[in-house]
Amino acid sequence: WQTDMVIDKIENASLYYSLHPKFKQAFDYIAQIDIHSISVGKHEVDGDAMYVLVQEYDTKLKEAGKWEAHHLYIDLQYVVQGAEGMGYANIHHLQQGEYIPEKDFLSLFGDGQQIELRSGYFVLLFPEDAHMPGMAIGKPASVRKIVLKIAVK
Repeated sequence: WQTDMVIDKIENASLYYSLHPKFKQAFDYIAQIDIHSISVGKHEVDGDAMYVLVQEYDTKLKEAGKWEAHHLYIDLQYVVQGAEGMGYANIHHLQQGEYIPEKDFLSLFGDGQQIELRSGYFVLLFPEDAHMPGMAIGKPASVRKIVLKIAVK
C-alpha cells in the first residue's frame, strides 16, 4: 500500500470506494445497520474478508496507550458517539515489536502524531499505518465506535 491514513466525515465515504474493492461494501454496511443499537462485540459481514467489532469504552490517558498495526486487515474505524485521540505514525518510523499472527497484531514503540477522531468521522488505517486508538482528549470520556476489519487481499 502506498496510501496514508485517511480521515474524513462519513458523508464523504464514496470518495474512497476506489481505494479497495471492499470499501463500498464496508461503508454500505455502516449505512444499513442501526449504529446506535447494534450489540457490542464481533459480527460477521463477509466471512474472513470482512467483519465488524462494535466497541464501547472509556478513552484512556496517553501513558496507557499502545501502538499497533495489522498486516492482514485494513481498519475502517468510525466513531458513532464521543471523541477520541488517536496516535498515528508510519510503522517504519517506530521500533517494531512482536507480531502475533493469530491476532494480526503488531506491537510498536516510539512517538508519533495525535489526531482527533470525533463523532461522525472515520479513519482508514492501512498495513503501514501504526495507530494508538482510544486516547482521551483532555480527560477520559465514553466512546462508541464501529471498527470494520477489511482483508487486504
